[in-house]
Amino acid sequence: MQRLATAVTLSQEADVYLLDEPTAFLDVEQRLKIAKAIKHVITRDDTSAIIIDHDIVFIDYISDRAMVFYGKSGQCGKATAPINLRDAMNKFLSDVEITFRRDKETNRPRVNKYDSYLDRQQKEKGEYYYLEE
Repeated sequence: MQRLATAVTLSQEADVYLLDEPTAFLDVEQRLKIAKAIKHVITRDDTSAIIIDHDIVFIDYISDRAMVFYGKSGQCGKATAPINLRDAMNKFLSDVEITFRRDKETNRPRVNKYDSYLDRQQKEKGEYYYLEE
């Protein structure tokens, strides 16, 4: 149902698509296929999409900008303006004190072990997302 709903949405002409968790209930491979389909339509039609999702691999693959939300759920909240993905991810990951690296084989983001050499190195440089080579 999730894949069908996304396909139906993308088959309609729009200036901006709003997709709320299009990867919910999908396995990893299906998530990447949905990401490729969304990216293809957005690029082909020279349009935009606002995508709400919690899957960092999906967000990493599909996004060029992101917003970071702060606050207490159901009580109050603030958001950054849309900023480039790297800056947004660095803001978010620094707040939760987690660093990511790129997997050498898949190029997907992976969480570094807390207080590992790479975790400490990235935190010292203020690069929580991954080190650019």
